[in-house]
Amino acid sequence: MSADAAPILLWFRRDFRLTDHPALDAAARSGRPVIPVFLNDEVVRTYGAAPTWRLGLAAEAFAERLKGIGSRLTFREGRAAEALARLADETGARTVWWTRAYDPASLARDEAVKEALVARGVDCADHPGHLLFEPESVRTGQDGYYKVYTPYWRKVKDRDPGPALTAPTALQAPDGWPETDDPAIWGLGTAMNRGAAIVAPHCHVGEAAAQTRLAVFLRDRVEGYATARDIPAMHGTSGLSENLTYGEISIRSCWHSAQRAIAEGKRGAPTFLKELVWREFAYHLLYHTPRLITGNWRPEWDAFPWNEDAAGDDATAWKRGRTGMPFVDAAMREMFVTGTMHNRARMIVASYLTKHLMCHWKIGMHWFEECLIDWDPANNAMGWQWSAGSGPDATPFFRVFNPETQLDRFDADRTYIRRWIAEGRDDPDPCALAYFDAIPRRWGMAADDAYPDPIVTAAEGRARALDAYRGRDL
Repeated sequence: MSADAAPILLWFRRDFRLTDHPALDAAARSGRPVIPVFLNDEVVRTYGAAPTWRLGLAAEAFAERLKGIGSRLTFREGRAAEALARLADETGARTVWWTRAYDPASLARDEAVKEALVARGVDCADHPGHLLFEPESVRTGQDGYYKVYTPYWRKVKDRDPGPALTAPTALQAPDGWPETDDPAIWGLGTAMNRGAAIVAPHCHVGEAAAQTRLAVFLRDRVEGYATARDIPAMHGTSGLSENLTYGEISIRSCWHSAQRAIAEGKRGAPTFLKELVWREFAYHLLYHTPRLITGNWRPEWDAFPWNEDAAGDDATAWKRGRTGMPFVDAAMREMFVTGTMHNRARMIVASYLTKHLMCHWKIGMHWFEECLIDWDPANNAMGWQWSAGSGPDATPFFRVFNPETQLDRFDADRTYIRRWIAEGRDDPDPCALAYFDAIPRRWGMAADDAYPDPIVTAAEGRARALDAYRGRDL
């Protein structure tokens, strides 16, 4: 079989969509047979419980989407280089394409894949699609990378990322399809245990759901987004972080939609556009400084006396929503029931863990990686380091969010608190009760428990944090 007629293996990772998919578009236009593939590989196996489970849902939904254009998704398990080599041998494919990733683990895997396949005479190519702008394409005046968000925003806000690509209506099938695994036997949701049934109704899985979500947001909520996005009891955000994480919608589609909303005079649209660019900035930094995930981005924080005991009493109480601070506890419970957490609440819980409790930001970063269905390696790491003060463009060390005054400001009538905290209430909200159905039984928690006193009060925690910072060159 000539290389021009041999199938293309199209490897899907976090890009489960048909619309605006550069690699898929190129494969469809090639006129060659296309074999879509999803691998349960060495990177996937490092993911936490909720992201792994949600990734499996994304892949299975995409498999159904592919059937609609006369194709199918082949599921395989194993190290990526070996699994793709086997598939190439089985199918006669001489080409493997995929969408670029930027986190260190994925970059290392992809380099190993290229090396192994090229050595076997298989051509490899990675395509854009996960970001608006490639990290190397956004340069400072000194030809360096950006370390602060605002100048980065100014650099890219008027840049054209190109038009969104239309979805192919068909993919040429190979003469014969390779054997496929049943992903159900992989147990991608096993670590979720009974929590999967609780979180599932809160998921919006697949490309169609993502496109509907964007359309509803632009129609009903973008006008008031600039202020409503800070109110945790309101449905004021787009919710698209879940779908962007798995590539069920493209960031470019969101960008163009935001630009149209701006042209229509919708007041919240510029703020939405800036949030999309914040995601870009996180990947820009992760690509240029991979230590964002592994250690303090600011090395002057390396000697700071963090509490690094992830199983200690303080960290455990924080993880279980039992700190005695209602805003913190409500947010942690929201995450366990829905798989997501309101962005304002993320800042509050991160500040409380790293500043009031003096626990290392990595404890929080890893717990979010375990619990969030919208976990994203770049945004999660940058968010935690921003909150802790150790990261790029970080909140100053002396800014310690007060969870009590923040509650008065953003949940004055306590709607959010009532929704997520059951203890001490005669008629708890169903969402608050769902938390006790989702958590592991070994935690031994019940809705009729007494609500705990604060581990540390807001004032005491702030004073303790500032005392620890005092005299340090932070």
